[in-house]
Amino acid sequence: MSRREVPLAPVAGVVEPSVLNENERREEVSLRPRELSEFVGQGELVAHLRIVLAAARERHQPSDHLLFAGPPGLGKTSLAAIVASEMGTTLRVTSGPVISRPGDVAALLTDLQEGEVLFIDEIHRLHRSVEEVLYSAMEDRRLDVLLGRGPSARSVRLELPAFTLIGATTRTGLVAAPLRDRFGFIGRLDLYEDADLAEIVRRSAQRLGVKVSAEGADEIARRSRGTPRIANRLLRRVRDVAQVDGVSDVNGDVARQALTLFGVDERGLDKVDRRILGLLCEQFRGQPVGLVTLAHACGEEPATIEEAYEPYLIREGLLIRTPRGRIATERAYHHLSLPIPGGGLL
Repeated sequence: MSRREVPLAPVAGVVEPSVLNENERREEVSLRPRELSEFVGQGELVAHLRIVLAAARERHQPSDHLLFAGPPGLGKTSLAAIVASEMGTTLRVTSGPVISRPGDVAALLTDLQEGEVLFIDEIHRLHRSVEEVLYSAMEDRRLDVLLGRGPSARSVRLELPAFTLIGATTRTGLVAAPLRDRFGFIGRLDLYEDADLAEIVRRSAQRLGVKVSAEGADEIARRSRGTPRIANRLLRRVRDVAQVDGVSDVNGDVARQALTLFGVDERGLDKVDRRILGLLCEQFRGQPVGLVTLAHACGEEPATIEEAYEPYLIREGLLIRTPRGRIATERAYHHLSLPIPGGGLL
């Protein structure tokens, strides 16, 4: 008698990985502010944006094209969703690296409905040929399409519905000047103050159903590197530790112990940050170090060191760049509790 294969029943209490990923995604989205009144920080930018949107609503017209610039995790995508919500329309989301051909952006633009918002993340990574298609679309709401090839090819001009293009970039200097000049409003997002981050932590904790004290929120905010995305991530890890330990209220001690457990110190430095400083302070002992040498010693890519870790270390005064290479500052030696070479200032 042949053996039949019987499908295994799901084990009670076990959630499929796909379900876990979906729950995590929904949780992340739920932490985003939905209205301008809920957006914490960036006071000047929010005030200007409120005027731009209110004026557009009074004219019964779509908003001007908007460009949001700033480091990752500060709320550029959230602001794009808020703009669509405030204007009572739909948000279409895409990314610069995804749009590789002029035909891709043409398909996106012709599919837009009247008043819709098109959000392009990492807009500085658009190909030049794609940017040229956007020029007439943004300025004249027209799209020139080339049909056919060779001598029989002809150009057809398509009329586009009124729409709002929102671009987000972490590197404003890489956005081509002709494209940048076509945005009616350019907003720069700066790193957040600890007080604003603490407010974000309290609001996120309320949505996650986590009881966090003022001291606990302040502790998480201080270690969040001025970035709301990191603050929300650290809050979730603190919540996990508190849940496993059976703690109902997250106070300052619980937050400190949890963040220390996950390798985030009192300045917000993680394992790789401390590895970089440790190499500069101990292995190279105050000597200038080139980026490639430092990256090989850390086991990271040079671009990762330069773009993901160095900006915060420089902002905190722990590392400086010189023509000869990277050097750790006196503050870095103090942070790692190491003696300064020669006993003097660097």
